[in-house]
Amino acid sequence: MIDLRSDTVTKPTDEMRKASFEAVVGDDVYGEDPTVRRLEETAAKLLGKEEALFVTSGTQGNQIAVLTHTQPGNEILLEAESHIFYYESGAVAAFAGVQTRTIPGENGAMDPVLVENAIRGEDQHFPETGLICVENTHNRAGGAIVSPENMEAIYKVAQKHSVPVHVDGARLFNAVAASKLPITAFTNHCDTVQICLSKGLGAPVGSVIAGSKDFIKRARKWRKRLGGGLRQVGIIAAPGLVALETMRERLVEDHDKAQSLKEILTSVQGIKVINSVDTNIVVADVKKLGLTSDQFVQTLEENGILAGGFGPTLVRFTTHYDVSSQQINEVAAILKKVF
Repeated sequence: MIDLRSDTVTKPTDEMRKASFEAVVGDDVYGEDPTVRRLEETAAKLLGKEEALFVTSGTQGNQIAVLTHTQPGNEILLEAESHIFYYESGAVAAFAGVQTRTIPGENGAMDPVLVENAIRGEDQHFPETGLICVENTHNRAGGAIVSPENMEAIYKVAQKHSVPVHVDGARLFNAVAASKLPITAFTNHCDTVQICLSKGLGAPVGSVIAGSKDFIKRARKWRKRLGGGLRQVGIIAAPGLVALETMRERLVEDHDKAQSLKEILTSVQGIKVINSVDTNIVVADVKKLGLTSDQFVQTLEENGILAGGFGPTLVRFTTHYDVSSQQINEVAAILKKVF
C-alpha cells in the first residue's frame, strides 16, 4: 500500500531505533531522565524559549497549554477550522472549562483586526478572553503557512490587551523548511508553542511544548494531573531527539513530492486540487468525478493507495518520509488506469 493518509504513519528510522535501545534513562517525574532533559533543552534552544516540556502527543500539548494559560469561564480565540477546535474532541471545554470563539481565516490565517474585535471588553456579561491560538502550518487549510507577518500582527494585538498567544505548531518545521526562514521568525511571535515529533519528523511518539520557565513549571503540574507524569521515558524521547536533530531539513523532500502529486492529480479530468500546496498536504475535490470522498477513497484503497476523506467530496493526501518519489509515480499510473 502507498499510504498517503497522514505523515503520522511514518515508521522510526534505524537511527531512531538504535537511539531508543541505547538510551540512558531515569524517572522523569523526579527529573532524572537525562535523555528527556537533553531533548527538552535542545527544543527550548531551537525554539527560542526558556524551557520546554516533553509530552505524549500534540493534542496533550495543546490542552496543557490551554489549561496553563486560562481559567474556567474564559474564552479562547482561534481560527474556525483549527485543530484545537476541530479535532480535539471538545477537550478545551471538558478539561479547561473554557468556551471557544472561532474566527474565519483565509488559508488558515486570521485577520488581526477580527482578532482584536473579538477580544472581550470589561463587562460582567462577558467571559474574559484568556488565550489566542494560532495553527501553523494549518491542517485543514491544506498545510498552509501562516506568515510571520500575520503572526506578529496578531501577537501585537494580544500584547496590547494582555492576552497570551499559543501556537499549535504540530507541523511548524514544514513552514520553516518551505519558507527558508529560521524557526524563531515564527516562534518570536507567541508566548508558547507546541511542536510534534511524530509527524513529518518521523519519530514514533511525542511532542514538545516550549515557553517561559514559569509557564513550563505550571505546565508540568498540568501534565501530571492529566496522567502524563512519565518514568523511564528516555526510550521514546531518544528517537524524538534524533528526529529533532536530523529530520528537519529533509522536509523539503516531502514538499517536492507533494508538488509532484499536485501535478498528477491536476492532470486527471474531474479532479481539482483546491489548496496552494505550501508544504506536504494536497487537498483534492472529486465532485466532478461523480463520487463522494468516501467512494473515491474506497476505490483508491482497492487499487493500493490510502488517502483520507476531508469533507463530502474532498480528499487529503499527505506526503512523508515513508513515501518515495517512485511511489508517487506509481500513484500517477494507478490514477490513469482507474479514472
